[in-house]
Amino acid sequence: MVTEILPLGKESLARAKALLLSGELVAFPTETVYGLGADARSDAAVENIYRVKGRPSDNPLIVHVHQDFDIASLVEDVQPYAARLRKAFLPGPLTLVYKSRGAVSAKVSCGLDTLAVRVPSHPCAQQFLRYVDIPVAAPSANISKHVSPVSAQHVYDDLMGKIPLILDGGMCSGGIESTVCDVTGEYPVVLRQGLVSREMIAEVAGRCDLYVPKTGAQVRSPGMKYKHYAPACRTFLFEAEEAVRALACYREHAEKAERVFVLCEDGAADIFPAEHTLLLGKTAQEMDANLYKLLRLAERKADVLIAVKPKERGGVMDGVLNRLCKACAGEEK
Repeated sequence: MVTEILPLGKESLARAKALLLSGELVAFPTETVYGLGADARSDAAVENIYRVKGRPSDNPLIVHVHQDFDIASLVEDVQPYAARLRKAFLPGPLTLVYKSRGAVSAKVSCGLDTLAVRVPSHPCAQQFLRYVDIPVAAPSANISKHVSPVSAQHVYDDLMGKIPLILDGGMCSGGIESTVCDVTGEYPVVLRQGLVSREMIAEVAGRCDLYVPKTGAQVRSPGMKYKHYAPACRTFLFEAEEAVRALACYREHAEKAERVFVLCEDGAADIFPAEHTLLLGKTAQEMDANLYKLLRLAERKADVLIAVKPKERGGVMDGVLNRLCKACAGEEK
């Protein structure tokens, strides 16, 4: 299969719609990461997502729709605070999990009675979703467990020859995936942290809890698998206060003639060799935008990546730390 990268336009939109309606997959940009879209109503198309990505069959998908789509045709909306959250944050990087009406393939939700729905704010995503005017199931457009793609080239690197079309909308501005929030209960519960923080949701809804997964429990949201977002190199993770230990780890591997790089916030970079340091940025927003780009860069340059957690906590930074910890899962020093 030949994989094309095309800018958004009349011809590429028509081709994208024809491909989706025939059961094929189309990658498209959002404000967070690139999505791998399929017709959410089709069992075969949704199965194609799992096959192409190598995605575990118990990992639910998110349905993407345009701003004026009738969400009530897909889900039951009974909690008053859910309407307030939509008004405050949509279109934008917030996915809401509702009780499903069964209007899409059951394979989207992996047998759950809920459905995750998102209205992305990226203008290319809105134009694409409005043109096709169907619910589009879409996880990140990458091989499962790999670093999420924030450019069309990242998608091509992972899925060349596996999908027919990538709609190129430039570099994603957000950098990490949407927050996923369950709105089926008395108060909202964050299932996956992201750009809309728990504190922001609580301010609108009055209360918001953070879901703590239990061992053996069914996966309720994308991104809840432990090892995720991982670069194709060895990784070691250190706390912000362990910079000296991180430097010792750097020297240990550099002495073995391995290519070693350090990933850290700007304020922690002074003790590491500048030519082997990847700077996340100074603010939570900068780190959010840079994280996946730098993880992708690291796997091209490094045999070993030493990541040092930023000092800041709370808000958007919780989402950044969540992704960093999952990317380096199992190799804390």
